[in-house]
Amino acid sequence: MHLDLNLLTALDALLEEGSVAAAADRLHLSSPAVSRALGRIRRVTGDEILVRTGRTMTPTPYALAIRAQVRDLVQQAESVLAPERELDLAALDRVFTLVCHDAITTALSPGLIAAVRHAAPGARLRLLAESSVDTHELRRGQVDLELGSAAPDSPEIRSETFFEDRLVLVVAPDHPFAKRKPTLRRYADAPHVRISRRGRLRDPMDDVLAGHGLERQVVATVPTTTAALGVVRLGEFVTAVPEGMCAGVIEALGLVIVPLPMPRPPVPLVVSWHQRYENDKAHRWLRDRVREVLAEIG
Repeated sequence: MHLDLNLLTALDALLEEGSVAAAADRLHLSSPAVSRALGRIRRVTGDEILVRTGRTMTPTPYALAIRAQVRDLVQQAESVLAPERELDLAALDRVFTLVCHDAITTALSPGLIAAVRHAAPGARLRLLAESSVDTHELRRGQVDLELGSAAPDSPEIRSETFFEDRLVLVVAPDHPFAKRKPTLRRYADAPHVRISRRGRLRDPMDDVLAGHGLERQVVATVPTTTAALGVVRLGEFVTAVPEGMCAGVIEALGLVIVPLPMPRPPVPLVVSWHQRYENDKAHRWLRDRVREVLAEIG
């Protein structure tokens, strides 16, 4: 049986993009060419691979089952055929895009920008805010790294926990909690400002309180840590934030850190990237710099 490895590349693009037109754009081919490749893939595999549902195309169960394997095979082929080169940081001309919450950006950006500028002056960084909805930019290669608290569930996305933080309560210096750690009831009764990019009024903290027959008084949600801490400066309100990521801003604003009145698990900082960059030397160098800067924060 003659195997056409071009079909494997086409299959990889089709499974990732879920669209003939998008796969054609990625492969720099015409849509009819990719459509013909899909027809050949269907004949070889005996499976439809993608089926039309309305205006979109949905992968079949078989396609979902082989997606990670196909991506690994394509990566292996690329690594075999690509010439091995040493990474020349002085000559590196590349834009790296990172997406993260504002607290992470504030803590990470000074050290990371300085480190990249010193070692690779031709490289540039784009640090973008999280979207209020899930996007596919990481999967499409439009984003190099996403930094957050949750691991992705897509098989083609790699992830690693680079850092663990501790959740603490932040109050103004003249707040009663600054002088005396609150009980669970006093904590629940305080006016809380939640940080949520999607405006959610509840989180696992509320479930813990409900187990003690208490209900937290959430008076508002804001999308950023900076906004929440600005409200806390008014004196009456409280908010919970990751201590390591927010320590510098908390100190600069003259606010006070108070331990939570209940034990909470550590807050992970998960760094995610598309598997196409797993063995990319420049990308791996960037991940190492992020890991080093986060280690210094901790």
